[in-house]
Amino acid sequence: MRKNSVKNTRINGEVQKELSRIISREIKDPRIHPMTSVVAAEVTPDLKFCKAYISVLGNEEDRLHTQEGLNSAAGYIRRELARSVNLRNTPELIFIMDQSIEYGVAMAKKIDAVTNHAGQE
Repeated sequence: MRKNSVKNTRINGEVQKELSRIISREIKDPRIHPMTSVVAAEVTPDLKFCKAYISVLGNEEDRLHTQEGLNSAAGYIRRELARSVNLRNTPELIFIMDQSIEYGVAMAKKIDAVTNHAGQE
């Protein structure tokens, strides 16, 4: 299976959707911030590994605690993923913090500040 095949893209989408559901509804770890979202999931073609890109809307401390919580719950998340997504192999999860949403919010605020300031002159 090629990396960008239709099947791999479909698997990535399904895994991302299920990871989002599991992290937001199933895990009760207080370290995991409530504003945590799965931005993307990339499953390798051999289904051995999955890079899950996680975004946390909060400060650096929230991100670190969420990373710790997700890493400690990785076995549970993988088991739940195996139950809900029917794959030959259930991939090993690798959580990667992604600040793209936070970066977008910060840029939007800067743009608003510049346009508001320009409109006042």
